[in-house]
Amino acid sequence: MAQQRAGQKRKVVEVPRPEADESEDEIVEGLINGELSDEGESEEGDSDSVEGFDEEDEDDDDLASDEIPSSDDEEDVRQQLRDLKTGGREITPDTKLMGSETGKEVSLLSHETAVRPLPRDRSDQQNYTISTDANGNPRFIYGEIDPVYDSDDSDAPAGGNTIGDIPLSYYEAYPHIGYDINGRKIARPAKGEALDSLLDSIDIPEGWTGLTDPATGQPLKLSKQELEVLRKITRSEVPGDGYDPYPDMVEWFTGKGMEEVMPLSAAPEPKRRFVPSAHEHKRVMKMVKAIKEGRIKPYQPISEEDREKAEALLEYASYDVWANEQAQADHPMNIPAPKLPPPGYEESYHPPPEYLPDKNERKAWEEQDEEDRDRDFLPSDHGALRKVPGYAQFVKDKFERCLDLYLAPRVRRSKLNIDPESLLPKLPDPAELKPFPTTCTTICRGHEGRVRTLSFDPTGRWVASGGDDGNVRVWDPSTGRQVWQIRLSREEAVNAVAWRPSEDTCIIAACCGETVHFLIPKNELCAPDTEARSQEVLSAGFGYATSATTSKTASGQDKPAASTWSRPSAQMQDRGCLLTLSLHTTPKILTWHRRADYFTTISPSTNATSTAIAIHTLSKHLTQHPFKRLKGLAQTACFHPTKPQFIVATRQRIRIYDLQQQKLEKELLPGARWISDISLHPSGTHLLISTYDKRLLWHDLELGNTPYKTLRYHSRAIRSVAFHERLPLFADASDDGTLQVFHGKVVRDSLENATVVPLKVLRGHRVTGVLGVLGVVWHPREAWCVSAGADGGVRVWT
Repeated sequence: MAQQRAGQKRKVVEVPRPEADESEDEIVEGLINGELSDEGESEEGDSDSVEGFDEEDEDDDDLASDEIPSSDDEEDVRQQLRDLKTGGREITPDTKLMGSETGKEVSLLSHETAVRPLPRDRSDQQNYTISTDANGNPRFIYGEIDPVYDSDDSDAPAGGNTIGDIPLSYYEAYPHIGYDINGRKIARPAKGEALDSLLDSIDIPEGWTGLTDPATGQPLKLSKQELEVLRKITRSEVPGDGYDPYPDMVEWFTGKGMEEVMPLSAAPEPKRRFVPSAHEHKRVMKMVKAIKEGRIKPYQPISEEDREKAEALLEYASYDVWANEQAQADHPMNIPAPKLPPPGYEESYHPPPEYLPDKNERKAWEEQDEEDRDRDFLPSDHGALRKVPGYAQFVKDKFERCLDLYLAPRVRRSKLNIDPESLLPKLPDPAELKPFPTTCTTICRGHEGRVRTLSFDPTGRWVASGGDDGNVRVWDPSTGRQVWQIRLSREEAVNAVAWRPSEDTCIIAACCGETVHFLIPKNELCAPDTEARSQEVLSAGFGYATSATTSKTASGQDKPAASTWSRPSAQMQDRGCLLTLSLHTTPKILTWHRRADYFTTISPSTNATSTAIAIHTLSKHLTQHPFKRLKGLAQTACFHPTKPQFIVATRQRIRIYDLQQQKLEKELLPGARWISDISLHPSGTHLLISTYDKRLLWHDLELGNTPYKTLRYHSRAIRSVAFHERLPLFADASDDGTLQVFHGKVVRDSLENATVVPLKVLRGHRVTGVLGVLGVVWHPREAWCVSAGADGGVRVWT
């Protein structure tokens, strides 16, 4: 039985011919040669029997090395294999060996049969070691194969894991993580405290990343090139060297050397475009056959019912007026679509040289905004039409053209050819509005420092002024001569001067410090009867003051007097000051009532708002404070010329109070930051407001609480404003050193608005520091005005 098994396993081995390739049969058959020695030439005569085994022999050999021998036949086979591999038998001469020409049967082959050995390669060396397995049998362990240059395994990774795509999680229960190419187990790398202690004891090697290779479980080491690629990727840079993210534009049709290249092809037309299609011929023939057989009727006859319907429609036919859309003559109902203007020389690809822009024009066009450009392109010159590049604004132009057609009006409207100049109000010529002051005829000099206030007497013959020097001076406006003068204080300035509005008396009220002085000028200013009448008016109040009862507090004590009326010293009386009014505040504004018995004083600098405004009665020597609590800081005030109303101006509001009913009548919102002065029209229906924010506001009291007009003609703050009592004139004074004269016509008709025309700018005052013209007043009858400046001069304008 043993002979039969051995005979089945063995095969006839044919020794190759000398001229054939020695390694070809070994590779094709997949056999392992016998022991070959390169120790010396003396061993060339040694020969080993080479017997071939297929895969089944190798499997049997592996199984035999692991199994325990159980029969004599198996022991015989192992002995034959052992003799074949070890080559420890006697050497037979080459002449007695079996050649390749003679075929032997497999049953005759044994370990004693001589076989011609294969030619030996001197470069072959022993590449295995012999060891003993668990059963005591010899085991051959072959070393690693060193591949040559032409081998396919020259690029194979050394020591790689051969588990393929199998996850490493499958090996968690085993001490190894896979197998190498020789079938050896790859041990699991160290982890935990052993690895930490090892890393702490050594330096971080070059290429260390802290990552783990999923195939081997060992730390992943990267080369410098790979680390550089990762660094560039994390910085969003191009990982490859030599890559340009911004290459130069390739001008395919207009670039250098590409002018003649066109996108069209010059290849001849194919023949199939000229030969009729056989498929279409079949389709047509099928349709012709169907028509001949009657299955398709191209011209179906009209039925009687359809004919009757057509005749009925003809009786009541309707026509579509828009069916014919051909161009028609201009008609009010026909609105043609807007047409594009024909192209000019600028749009030509080869325009004349005078239409081409130079460098400065091109630069100016590029720096302009797209909305400010007169055209969307610049003319450019091209040698030929095929060299013209694509138009960048093509899509935008077409889109705007579609919008023009889509939004084209469908209703014809008659256009109004209106001249813009006709929309402006027709203002009269300033030459037609005379008289108004145009020239400075007189300059009154004598004050030391700034002149703060001015006032004309009711007759218009004299003008009084007060300044920082504490003097009150009376001037003749026609000659500029000083007629009378009195010094009220050497330390305090004269803040306000006002003549009593009565021609039968000659009284001047002047505010200096906290005292109001009542003056009667001497010399030719006042006639004897006028002087006597003036003294009676000033002295009438002392008798009333003695009989008047004083008010008391809740505890029964007398309230302190709000003011004190007294006579000045004899020296002051001789000089013309006959009465003084002492206040607890510093008044800076003094305004008389039209009846000449009442006047008001305003103290803007006081902290107590209840005493900022006071109304005084001259005939009774009585002082009243009408406001217990005033909203805002009072700036100025005046009386209505015809109604019992009192107008108070704070910094940002104008309030009109009814003195009889003692209530707020109206509140104006001028919208100013700081009001400086007000002036009421003689009719009482219009109010002028000057502000420190360089605006002059006109309020119509019968319309609303917002300004009717806002005039801005000054570059600095406006200090004063004044209406003329009889003529349609008003003027304002500003810190820029100028006076602006306006024509302001006010009519009684409420349907007609007031007319405001600027007439003249009067210049002459010198700006001192930041102050220019501080006050302006009008002559009672003539078109004259007098201005007071910070330069210490008083100028008369006629």
